[in-house]
Amino acid sequence: MKVLVTGGAGYIGSHFVKMLIDNGHQPLVIDNLSRGHKEAVPQNVLFEDVDILDTEALSYTIRTYLPDAVVHFAAYAYVGESVEHPGIYYQNNVVGSLNLIRLCAENGVKNFIFSSTCSIYGNPTQVPISEDQPSNPINPYASTKLIIEMMLKDFETANGMKHVALRYFNAAGADPSGAIGESHNPEPHLIPIILKTALGERKKVSVFGNDYNTEDGTCIRDYIHVNDLADAHLKAINYLDNGNESAIINLGTGKGNSVLDIIEKAKTITNKEIPFEIVERRTGDPAVLVADNKKAKELLNWIPKYSIEEIIQTAWNWHQNPKY
Repeated sequence: MKVLVTGGAGYIGSHFVKMLIDNGHQPLVIDNLSRGHKEAVPQNVLFEDVDILDTEALSYTIRTYLPDAVVHFAAYAYVGESVEHPGIYYQNNVVGSLNLIRLCAENGVKNFIFSSTCSIYGNPTQVPISEDQPSNPINPYASTKLIIEMMLKDFETANGMKHVALRYFNAAGADPSGAIGESHNPEPHLIPIILKTALGERKKVSVFGNDYNTEDGTCIRDYIHVNDLADAHLKAINYLDNGNESAIINLGTGKGNSVLDIIEKAKTITNKEIPFEIVERRTGDPAVLVADNKKAKELLNWIPKYSIEEIIQTAWNWHQNPKY
């Protein structure tokens, strides 16, 4: 199967590309490399340096390649940055996605897989979070993802292009091979921040609040291994290829770990001291975000395989010897 992967040089995208190759598919990666890494794309994979805001280049690529499916990862994804600079988020994420969705529909693409986010739920009304909970974005990043989900529904009505929107919880870990992993600048995610502190690259970990209504007072999140996410995308393509209906699906393990719990597990795995400091809460941080993943299990026959310890261990293997 020919699969066009936008943002395939990024963290989750590159792991998905590797999985496509391992399963005998033919990916074409498009990425403007503004936040991705060319080194993360295998040399034998087709690659085009294309920005999804460049409609001419994007149109030419889609018309030339004529993919069986499109998997869309390309987006800006820093919550804090989206609050400070909402314009670039609406421009890149919404306008860029509109370009891609429109051109896919016009060129007869049948199946579209979208990298969405659990941030769409905002402060959830109940935990674990199921897909039928209200959408209530509390930052521009989440708002852009919800708008894109709405666009996909409208284009399906108009053109018949089916889609699956996968709402991730907290992506983490690295491929066990050590060839690819997580590399952001700046790094916004907890587990890499903890591991960089263990390596002495950071002085300490900032823990944002210890007065939440949780067992140790710190926020609880659902951490899911990046290869489990990649596997769900592959299963989503097969789901649509088998003629099933469009869907919105949560991707999480259904289990939560607190910030202090992650720090303690990382201490054990790295055998390093990890200094941390309790600081003020961040605005808009819910106490607990844990997925109800029944729908993913039922529709995609998907079951996450990696434990939290394996997530931290694979990430630690990568951060000790990053390739980019």
